[in-house]
Amino acid sequence: MKCDCHIHIFMDGRNYRSAHDRHLDGVDESCIRSHFEEYKKRGITYVRDGGDHLFVSLKAKELAAEYGIVYRTPVFAIHKKGHYGSIVGRAFDNMKEFAGLVKEVRRLGGDFIKIMTTGIMDFQCAGTITGERLDFSEVKEMVHIAHEEGFAVMSHTNGAEGVREAALAGVDSVEHGNYQDEDSLQALKDSKAVWVPTLVTVRNLQKSGRFPRQEIEKIMVTQNRAVKKAYEMGLFMASGTDAGAYMVFHGESLKQEWEAFEGILEDKEAAAECLHSGNREIIKRF
Repeated sequence: MKCDCHIHIFMDGRNYRSAHDRHLDGVDESCIRSHFEEYKKRGITYVRDGGDHLFVSLKAKELAAEYGIVYRTPVFAIHKKGHYGSIVGRAFDNMKEFAGLVKEVRRLGGDFIKIMTTGIMDFQCAGTITGERLDFSEVKEMVHIAHEEGFAVMSHTNGAEGVREAALAGVDSVEHGNYQDEDSLQALKDSKAVWVPTLVTVRNLQKSGRFPRQEIEKIMVTQNRAVKKAYEMGLFMASGTDAGAYMVFHGESLKQEWEAFEGILEDKEAAAECLHSGNREIIKRF
């Protein structure tokens, strides 16, 4: 089964604002269908969305079976007010509000919970993450609440300490996970969380001209090193592209993600075995 374990169906890989605005007056079904056609064309039959605040992924869940796609969505991601995440979700101020949003996901028919524990990479300056990460106590309580409601937890997390704490808190998958070190990788291994590195999110920016190429290459080097070490340590890793992000196009980016893994591990069979194993874990848990 070909799997893209991290996409955003409401985005188009070109312009976030215009893609977002297509759905302001109601979900644009034609947009969803065009993206699903790209997945179907390439034989991709499992897709896990990262959510949005416009209910586009919820509509996509209704349509996916027409294209032979098993589709999973959190409906919207959940972030703390004042922290990164409004681009794809809804905010909470305290744990009572967080629990209310978890129940809202259940009411709407969501498949899992997505939380945002850190910001994103600053592509202008390698090694830097935007914003402030959540406290470990908050992340642990968020995961506990979601698990108590019977949901698996997808965690948008960057930075070694952020990943380590997400793993210790018990998340089921870590998305992106840039700038890791051996301690964070060991925490992932011990927790058996699946790491979805979304390599093409950075790789496809090399020729975009939007960011300094040398900074993009530095980010790639650190992620390549971490993926290779993770493989040597026997971590679960899965194929997710962040499709819909800038320069990451629905359908075609999955092949690019696999090629990135193959290049890092320098062995197509090893990459395939690794990703199939991680993908199976994602399918089983989410």
